[in-house]
Amino acid sequence: MSVKSVCVYCGSRAGAMPAYAQAARTLGAALATEGWRLVYGAGDVGLMGEVARAAQTAGGDTFGVIPAHLVAWEVGKTDLTRYIVTETMHERKKVMLMNADAVVVLPGGAGSLDELFEVLTWAQLGLHAKPIVILNVEGYWDPLLRLIDHVIDQGFADASLAGLFQVAAAPEDTIALLRG
Repeated sequence: MSVKSVCVYCGSRAGAMPAYAQAARTLGAALATEGWRLVYGAGDVGLMGEVARAAQTAGGDTFGVIPAHLVAWEVGKTDLTRYIVTETMHERKKVMLMNADAVVVLPGGAGSLDELFEVLTWAQLGLHAKPIVILNVEGYWDPLLRLIDHVIDQGFADASLAGLFQVAAAPEDTIALLRG
């Protein structure tokens, strides 16, 4: 599969470590350099804002999708190449994934976890076969990766679940995985 558009899930907050924002900026710029469109949650706050501004600064194509009830809270970034306001969170997630060839998950909170688990579940059910990369900045996702192993070990998921995603330590590694 040739990547032309990458959906990035990430926090609407910056998080506790400056490395998270740096990774978001590096990833956003790298997507633009590759000529890949950024698809993301259309916010101008936290890691969302960092990845989008970096992609824009590097001349990248940006596609933001935000539900109406979050426009004020996440400060809808209306200067994107394409900006869509949806009615619901579910519609937002569907539009984002439908308009991407791959998914990257940066550090984030409950919303990012929700997005990750939804695309993992959809992949597990055969609804898509898009690459999913967990960008494990400074080991942020280590507890999650242990939980996924635990779920498999305890018989609540087949071992194939772990094969539905790849883990990268840095944005550069993420880009290399997406290039194939």
